Amino acid sequence: MTNREIFFNHIAQTSLSPPALEIKSANGIYIYGADGKKYFDLISGISVSNLGHGNSKIVSAIKKQLDKHKYVMVYGEFIVSPQVEYANLLVKYLLRTKLRSPSSSGPKNLDNVYFTSSGAEAVEGALKLAKRFTGRTEIIAFKNSYHGSTHGALSVMGNEMFKQAFRPLLPDIRFLEFNNEKDLALISSKTACVIVEPIQGEAGIILPQKNFLEKLRDKCGDAGALLIFDEIQTGMGRTGKLFAFEKYKVVPDILCLAKALGGGMPMGAFISSKKIMSTLSYEPVLGHITTFGGHPLSCAAGIASMKEIVSKKLFLSAEKKNKLFRKLLKHSRIKEIRGEGLLLAIQFSSEKENKKIISKCIENGVITDWFLFRADAMRIAPPIIISEKEIKLACEIILRSIESIK
Repeated sequence: MTNREIFFNHIAQTSLSPPALEIKSANGIYIYGADGKKYFDLISGISVSNLGHGNSKIVSAIKKQLDKHKYVMVYGEFIVSPQVEYANLLVKYLLRTKLRSPSSSGPKNLDNVYFTSSGAEAVEGALKLAKRFTGRTEIIAFKNSYHGSTHGALSVMGNEMFKQAFRPLLPDIRFLEFNNEKDLALISSKTACVIVEPIQGEAGIILPQKNFLEKLRDKCGDAGALLIFDEIQTGMGRTGKLFAFEKYKVVPDILCLAKALGGGMPMGAFISSKKIMSTLSYEPVLGHITTFGGHPLSCAAGIASMKEIVSKKLFLSAEKKNKLFRKLLKHSRIKEIRGEGLLLAIQFSSEKENKKIISKCIENGVITDWFLFRADAMRIAPPIIISEKEIKLACEIILRSIESIK
């Protein structure tokens, strides 16, 4: 059988009609098909490849670590240098932000890291941590939120269509409207935590309005509930800051990261204070366990990636590139452009029109996508290293693709 036949026969499918591009190689912001065709990658594997493909420093770091060792023991039992170095790097950066939580019951700093294998696992760990620390059971999330597909993460997903086939899910979950200040009154002394994306991703890039996150932070502090920020998609430089919470000057009690955290390797993390995190180590012991969390190769790649992003301040160019996309993507069919930095949604009039345009873009050599809960909007989230020249060329193809759709 061909690779395509094996793919459809023996690889579990997540949709009835995947794009099924057969990939030969990738470099920079480009992906190359098995037939040699070159594509602009404008989605970065859904905000994973922030430094593009084949970054020499990331590749070198993986090879160097590979010569030492790969996997040795489940996470948290042995002192593994790449884990230690990456945790220290993250904490040093987080403490340098000098932003503090106003919560009297929460931590003053994000200084303790639990590495996981994925974003969904980071969310699972964060939810468990909040329930364990507070002794409460109510979890509050937001409508149109996305936090992953495992049972706990699915329980706090704010879209019923993706959940109904898998019920019953976690009990004691309450959903609020994002940007609705009145709904914050529902956060109470029963609430263990509130989990929120500072920018709602799969809803089609919905930004917080009128200091909503600050008001949410204050309400959580008053109620003694922990505030969890899901920065799995917004972290590592995508929005114009290394983390979106810096942009909005609101520090969560627990920070969830993944996607670009591993520099293209599988990795997630939830970060809190040592005081809060320590509750996972007793009553019961091993309160959260992961086999491959903080894999040495993933940590080595993540360290190289973060150092590159921070030392070169690559996130600072994201806003300028955002403006260039907005300037170039002018067409009567484009109803609105939403977003921060290099996390953008191009709004069209219907799902049918959007998907036609996306298919034509891929045919013309630009890989883009739609959003899970907003299929009438096109996702633009290229590697943050994309140049202005490359943006101009990609936008020309997008506009040509729009124009060709009847």
